[in-house]
Amino acid sequence: MTLTDLNKLSKTEATNILQPCCGSAQWLNLLMDKFPFTDEKDLVAKAEKVWYNQCSESDWLQAFTHHPKIGNNKDLAEKFAATQHLAADEQAGINTASQNVAEQLAKANEAYEKKFGFIFIVCATGKSASEMLRLMQDRTANSYSEELHIAMGEQHKITIRRFKKLFDGGSWQTLAASQFTTHVLDTSLGKPGKNITVKLKHLIDGVWQSIAQGITDGDGRLADLLPPEKIMPAGNYKIVFETGNYFSANNLKGFYPEVEIQFSIFDGSHYHLPLLINPFGYSTYRGS
Repeated sequence: MTLTDLNKLSKTEATNILQPCCGSAQWLNLLMDKFPFTDEKDLVAKAEKVWYNQCSESDWLQAFTHHPKIGNNKDLAEKFAATQHLAADEQAGINTASQNVAEQLAKANEAYEKKFGFIFIVCATGKSASEMLRLMQDRTANSYSEELHIAMGEQHKITIRRFKKLFDGGSWQTLAASQFTTHVLDTSLGKPGKNITVKLKHLIDGVWQSIAQGITDGDGRLADLLPPEKIMPAGNYKIVFETGNYFSANNLKGFYPEVEIQFSIFDGSHYHLPLLINPFGYSTYRGS
């Protein structure tokens, strides 16, 4: 299916097709006020504007309820059958989870939901069960406000991925990737800095709060901190690398438990912030 096909449908028919992409009724109603859509970038831009600027906390929370808990494939098949055609492979990494990881996920799910009152939301596509467990445990330490902002960003990533799956004949390669990316290299080992928790922070009501969070991959990269096409306003930001845990995992005594870099953005261009680390020093620069 393509957007051209969608645009030929009635508004009611198009609404029914887009509904599984995000479970917020308000988001869907406001998005359909802008129907039809010129192209893929237009659809994503309008979906983003509605999600970030016109929806409220209650709308975000409603969307979260339309996802199964991480690791609960039974719920996906039964309770969320209406979205299964788009969501079936999103948690594919769970299928190879060991019994120990599966048990830890169940406990982590319970602890997360008990603290925040909503389930853990992550764009799970391509992530292993162990990575999702690590993310859940890391993010449980956040404040409610931080988790709400992180989860809404993850929901928007999921929405875009479902757009891509729904309109598989579209020109999705034109979408800009995450505005912020990073790459960590451990110069003491001559290897990538993998499995490092990274937080992107912004001033919200005068307080530095995490708005996105992830873990560096096996190549030391984190390329999806923000959803595609999401442009942050000009201003000051922080990116925080939890290097202490990384050094401990590699049996190294690191001097810096974390590396915090404050930087400014001036426009909507791409900002790449590499980090070179060793147990007793680090350096950074704006990369390309």
